[in-house]
Amino acid sequence: MNDGGTLTGQTVENVRRVLASRFRHAGIESPELDARMLVGAALGLELTGLIAAAARRLTDDDAARLEDHARRRIAGEPVARILCTREFWGLPFRLSEATLVPRPDTETVVELALEIVREREVSQPPRIADIGTGSGAILLALLHEIPEAFGVGTDLSLTALDTAKANAAALGLAGRAAFVACSYAAALSGRFDLIVSNPPYIPSAEIMKLSIEVREHDPHLALDGGNDGYDAYRALIPQAAERLAPGGALIVEAGQGQARNIETLMAAAALVVDRPPKADLAGIPRAVSARKMPP
Repeated sequence: MNDGGTLTGQTVENVRRVLASRFRHAGIESPELDARMLVGAALGLELTGLIAAAARRLTDDDAARLEDHARRRIAGEPVARILCTREFWGLPFRLSEATLVPRPDTETVVELALEIVREREVSQPPRIADIGTGSGAILLALLHEIPEAFGVGTDLSLTALDTAKANAAALGLAGRAAFVACSYAAALSGRFDLIVSNPPYIPSAEIMKLSIEVREHDPHLALDGGNDGYDAYRALIPQAAERLAPGGALIVEAGQGQARNIETLMAAAALVVDRPPKADLAGIPRAVSARKMPP
């Protein structure tokens, strides 16, 4: 990396420009944003702090940290992985090697869940389960929005569960969240008013065609949906149906073109699909839901 020479002694503003240029030449889609985020994180500065510190000159330690960040980004590591944090639903989430980077598409699941909860007239706060919780992003976003609700997150990965617990504590939600190691909903007991999940849904053969940011840095356990992409849905939908309270709803994230087949699996588990899938900002049906009707 000799573009712009050594970063030591250069101003914050010049370093930001140098990194943006490097990223642009490397074909990174958002060079300016990535450069600003990495410079800010390396120096402990928010956006306003970067502006105020534009003329500050980098020390040797600052420069070494930024060179490492830049090298990793150019090699294809996402900014969120480098910084071990990502914002989701306006909340900060710590990440680990066992968790997906939460994506804006997944906020569609939160939006639909909130719509469904607010439609129901219930005397008690809802009980929520998040199957395959990862960083806890979906569950904790819902608990943040629904006062007094209680939630349980499940995951096969103990590392992911530790990450989710730490996020719950950092967000002040630890008292309303519990986490359980199990396959899908296998260890859950009692009835839930809302069950949500962003399961692995990429067909196995398609994983190597994904961007380097995903295929090399997201955990394959959270990506691989089996030969046709539906293995997780076939396992979790019947389990969720058993654990839903009468009138309760299951909401899952879907990959492109998967919504109709997921609805068929829900109907086979005696759930009623009573609304169309909710589309993400790209217009892709992203959040698919069904209800357990009272007997």
